[in-house]
Formats: sequence, C-alpha cells, structure tokens
Amino acid sequence: MNRTDIVNALKSANFQKIYQKADAVRKREKGDVVFIRAIIEFSSYCVMPCKYCGLNRENPNAVRYRMSFEDMVEVVDDAIAAGYKTIVLQGGEDPVFADGTILEKVIRYIKGVDKDVAVTLSAGELRRDVLFRLKNAGADRFLLRHETSDENLYEALHPGHNFQERAKVLQDLKELGYETGSGFMVGIPGQSIESLADDLLFLEKIHCHMAGIGPYISHPDTELGGSENGSPEMTKRCVAIARLLLPKANLPVTTAVGVLDDEEIKRTFDCGANVIMRKVNPKKYKDAYEIYPAASSETDIAKERMELEEMIRSIGRIPL
Repeated sequence: MNRTDIVNALKSANFQKIYQKADAVRKREKGDVVFIRAIIEFSSYCVMPCKYCGLNRENPNAVRYRMSFEDMVEVVDDAIAAGYKTIVLQGGEDPVFADGTILEKVIRYIKGVDKDVAVTLSAGELRRDVLFRLKNAGADRFLLRHETSDENLYEALHPGHNFQERAKVLQDLKELGYETGSGFMVGIPGQSIESLADDLLFLEKIHCHMAGIGPYISHPDTELGGSENGSPEMTKRCVAIARLLLPKANLPVTTAVGVLDDEEIKRTFDCGANVIMRKVNPKKYKDAYEIYPAASSETDIAKERMELEEMIRSIGRIPL
C-alpha cells in the first residue's frame, strides 16, 4: 500500500474488508497464538518534556518512584512463576537508570532464572554504548515508539528534541541486533490522516519486528489536558493496516486501548493483533506510573494471568 492507498482506506466509510484481510494475514503468518507479556514499570522519573505524558518533567503532581533491584527481581520471580515468557522492563528516561548498570543486573538475573524468558526494554533514548552492553547482557528486544513521524508535530510535542534523534536510536537498535519495536499514538492533537499514513509507512520502512499503536489519552496535568481522546475505531484501522504492511510483526493490543473501552481489547484482536501486555507491578507503583489516567487494582499476578488466558480462549485464540 502506498500513502494515497492508506489515506483513502483510513477515510473509508466501510473498513470491514480490510479488517477481514488483516485478520487472515495474522492467522496465516502468526497463527492463533496470543503472546502475553509482563510489564514491570521500574521508574516514574523522566527528564523528557513530552506535552502529552503524565510523567513529563514539568508535571508537579506526578508521583515519583524508583524500584530497587530487589523490588524488581521479586516481581520477576512472581511473573515467571505465573507463566510469563517475556518480561518488559519499562520506565521514564531516568538518569539513575541511563547508564544501564541496574538494568544490566536485572537482565542477567532474569536470564539466570530462565534463559528462555525474553527480555524487552522500553527505556527511552539510551546511548549506543549502553544499548550494546544491555544486548550483551541478554536483552532480546527494545520498544521505542516514535509517536509521530511528522517532524513539526514531533518537535511541538517534544520541545528541544527532534524526530531524527529518535530515528537514529531506532537505527542503532537494528544495527545492534535487537528485535526492534516502534509505534505511535492515534488522535494526538495536531495529527492528520496523512501523518497517520506516514507513521504506518515509517514502521514498514524500518522493518519493525513489533509495533505498538494505541489511542492518545489526555492527561489533565499536561499541556494537552482536556483535549479529546483518540478514536478506538481509527486505532483499530491503523493496527489492521500495520498487519498488512508488516505481516510477520508482533502487534500488541496496547494498554491504552483497554482504558477507553475494555471490549475494544477483544475487537482489536480481530484486526490483526497477536500480543497483549499486562502490568505486574505492585499497586502503589501502578498508581504512580500514570502516563495517562487509568484505574488500577491490587496486583495478583497469577490470578490476573489466568483471567487473561480465559479471555483469550473465549475469543478462540491460544494464550502463550
């Protein structure tokens, strides 16, 4: 699909045939398995000024925390015992973690417990030398969403930063041998249908192994607070087109999808998605890690995984 094809598809009154085609490609390339990933959000500190994010450095109401190594590996042990085969280590761009020392220690711990458990990092724009060390420690994947490929919009949303910096880190990740993921928000103020098409083509251009596409959710303590949330329907359309452009990629139903409408999780699986992530932090950390407002409950890792597996089976898919 070229840019014009994508724009016309996103604008079309009836998208059902594309949904069906995307789901058929998903079934052919990825089967009926849904991969379940555990997310550990290790820090809510962040040096970035992103205007849409509740963790941004300018937010005086953000609750800041850093998990210790001991806290992190305790959650790792519980997640592995519950059956998780991938651990996602996610955090703000925290200077304490930027040199990779703590993350390297956690990665080596995970691989020491079970070398077959995959480690995905989502920790922002780390230096190439740090990325090299973390890869050598055993990290398998890295998720760095580009958020928007519209360079003017990117700079407006991330004052003092530019899209090319982001793209350079994604290039570093590919060169270092990571399974590389990116992705974007749908419905961020200032975004156009054309820029969504460009976002999808950017994912194709860099040959993403995974792509996180989720709706924009307004946070009241940001500059964009009070703006309209992104459309679940447009989000599903972007996921479907991503499946057609990247037949073999892993496409998650992002956590933001369920915030807007829990039933949208099931519906997004019919649009080409094959991954879901579940936060496994203790509740006190879930509440503090507020990129966007979301309700949270007390954490019972084993119980929540079983409930998720039941949901996946209820839609005719196989949890893994």
